[in-house]
Formats: sequence, structure tokens, C-alpha cells
Amino acid sequence: MAKKKMTIIASKGTLDMAYPPLILATTAAAMDFDVTIFFTFYGLQIIKKGNADALKISPLGNPAMPMLPMPTLIAAMPSMEAIATSMMKGMFKKHGVATVGELLSLAKESDVKLIACQMTMDVMGIKQSDIIEGVEFGGAASWLDVAADAQVNRFI
Repeated sequence: MAKKKMTIIASKGTLDMAYPPLILATTAAAMDFDVTIFFTFYGLQIIKKGNADALKISPLGNPAMPMLPMPTLIAAMPSMEAIATSMMKGMFKKHGVATVGELLSLAKESDVKLIACQMTMDVMGIKQSDIIEGVEFGGAASWLDVAADAQVNRFI
């Protein structure tokens, strides 16, 4: 029987949005899926060198954030992004959740295929040398080629 396949498009580059594609990918890989993550637009921030554990979260425009329910005016204050990021990282650490950097390492160790969208890199002025080791480069066709045969496809 052929292995099940899963693809994920990671399009957002904030701390809270880095976790879903990486947790799904590493879990699927542990369940013996062939997994591909296609990083595009702001999702490229997750795989830029030095960024994985420096990603931030903004309380501004995020009404679902349970840690810091506050009026927009207060959320817009200069230090609130740092406070929200610190609180989220603290919650994850307290509950034994791996960091984004650790999840990226686990994904690579688990043979999760990581693809950076070359078109988006060109548009945003990101060079291949800005991206961590172990990432392939390709366009939408690279993802579609795998997604066409996958049983699970997700856009995050």
C-alpha cells in the first residue's frame, strides 16, 4: 500500500501561525505520511535564517487572543507586541511545547519536504542564501505536483 501524502501551504509568518503547519507536518510524518510544506508570502519568515525563534505575535487585530483581551488602543501601544510574544512563548514552554526552531528541526529530521516559493522570494527581495538549509525552491507547480496525489491538503 502506498504511503499517504499531505501538503500544507504556510502563508503566514507570525509566531501563532508558524505552529499549525509545523505541528501538523511533524505529526503526519510520525504517522508515516509523506509531507510537503510550501512556504509562500509571509510564511517565508518561518524559514528565514535566524527567524524561527524570533517570530512575534501582535495582539492588534487578533480578537481571539485569550491571553490579552484589551481595547485596540492599548494593543497598539509599542510594547504590547513584545508582551504578547513573551506571554505566548511562556505558555508554550510551561506546557512543554517545542519551539518553532525545534519543530523545524524535527520536520527536517522526519523528511518533511520544505519548499520556499521562488516567485514570492523574488517579489519580496528574499535571496536563497537568506533561507535555512534543507529547503528546496520552486513555484506553485512544485506544490501542485505533490498536492494532486495527496489525500490531505491544507492552507494555513
